[in-house]
Amino acid sequence: MTEHVYSCSDISAAQPSVVALFVSDVHLSADIPATTEAFLQFLQGPARQTKALYLMGDLFEYWVGDDDIGDPYHQTICDALLACYHAGIRIYWMHGNRDFLVGSAFADRCGLQLLPDHQILQTGKNSLLLTHGDAECTGDLPYMAFRQQVRQPQWQQQFLSQPLEKRREIARQMRQQSQQKQANAMALGDVDDAAIRTLVEKHGAQIMIHGHTHRPAMHQYAEFSRYVLPDWDCDHAASPRGGWLALLSDGSLQAYDVHGAATQLPLHPHAA
Repeated sequence: MTEHVYSCSDISAAQPSVVALFVSDVHLSADIPATTEAFLQFLQGPARQTKALYLMGDLFEYWVGDDDIGDPYHQTICDALLACYHAGIRIYWMHGNRDFLVGSAFADRCGLQLLPDHQILQTGKNSLLLTHGDAECTGDLPYMAFRQQVRQPQWQQQFLSQPLEKRREIARQMRQQSQQKQANAMALGDVDDAAIRTLVEKHGAQIMIHGHTHRPAMHQYAEFSRYVLPDWDCDHAASPRGGWLALLSDGSLQAYDVHGAATQLPLHPHAA
């Protein structure tokens, strides 16, 4: 696993600048125009004021293969990401549970770099552990079995060998089933505390950042902090939902809502 390092030269005694932004669970698709517009505005505004942008899974509601890049909607998103890249922003992509089939062709088209499931970001005084978060939902046994299956190269090869339209239809059916399951359960499953502690200890991190659960918060443990990124919904939610987390040049983290206003994440202290 590679490490991304931000040196002390990025730290200034003046007003801290934005070093990196972290975004997850935008769930882009053509049928959520308001959310799409909010994300495009983010790419044209706040994303241009940082050095690095980390897209940490489920940017798309589903992705059936890089041969679907030609879709006009996908072209719009790709063009916006590529514009950020040409503006000098380093863009990093981490697979989510819905867009795990994104590959090198998409990365090349958008000017971004693919990351592994777990990525260490070294800020100088802290190690940040980045992950989408779905692999740590170990209590959801059916999903863990599904995840293990679809991450196998043989399964992916067989799926990608099917006609594009058939893959789209399969993805739409799976999306409907997932939405029904979430409606019945009222909430997504949360990460497992023991799995989180084991993962953080393994990588020696002081801070963990993830998405997936749609439960934005800051969880304070005895030896580390865990930040959960929000999902985005400006089309169906009672009020627009979404946002990002910013790493500042003084090493601090600041949450922003979908409108770009600084906000405080709910704090959940954990027992040692």
